[in-house]
Amino acid sequence: MRNMFSLEGKSVAVIGAGSGIGRAVAFGVANQGGEVLSLDVNTEAAAETARVITERGGAAASGHCDITDLTSVRDAIVNASWKAKQLDGVVCTPAINVRKPILKYTSEEFERVVKVNLLGNFHVLQAAGQLMTAQGFGSIVLFSSIRSIVTEPGQSVYSMTKAGILQLVKTAATEWGTTGVRVNAVGPGVIETPLTAPIKNNKEWFEAYAAKSAFNRWGKPEEMVGPTLFLASDAASFVTGTIIYADGGWLAQDGRFTPPGM
Repeated sequence: MRNMFSLEGKSVAVIGAGSGIGRAVAFGVANQGGEVLSLDVNTEAAAETARVITERGGAAASGHCDITDLTSVRDAIVNASWKAKQLDGVVCTPAINVRKPILKYTSEEFERVVKVNLLGNFHVLQAAGQLMTAQGFGSIVLFSSIRSIVTEPGQSVYSMTKAGILQLVKTAATEWGTTGVRVNAVGPGVIETPLTAPIKNNKEWFEAYAAKSAFNRWGKPEEMVGPTLFLASDAASFVTGTIIYADGGWLAQDGRFTPPGM
């Protein structure tokens, strides 16, 4: 049964591998025996992730990938496949957020968030799908969020894009299932990453978010590795068109008040 979760002999391109969850996932792929194609808009950060993996005895290469540019994405995916002689998995983690009330949002801010979070993921999905449907196998994992289900003031556009990613995943899964390609999403809760650093620096905000978790804490990037690698591995061979929420119980509970006698 342990072999079901192994990535031995598999190659996985991780987009966003230069930092945060993407970097943790890249290390996780290597730890499971997979070859890592470390991709990021920050070429130096991608190269550093690959360097650490190879120093630890793993197999890794790196490259540039700007998910807002379709040509960049296609080139990165094709190069990754060429280097590894096949491409078994693609994981895409990047996202941005502009927290503002709807009435204060500008068109430019709207377009910037949508361009990265929604159009960018569509580019990855399309480029990876073209390659994998042709080769007849593969697993694509995009990153959605708890914000695909629940939201809060200031999260309108971010939440919209994360819900949109989930629908892209479901649609791609229905279109490509007969070709042997699986498409799924991971839905993190609040994780300690560069994206959430401003919240962590605000004690009241940080503690409020911690209290929303059943564990009364934030998640770590490393805690997103397991769900992601499950979806990339043969253990998930009959799993497609769905999302795994790794949110510490955020969606399961309604507040943290415990009634007397409980």
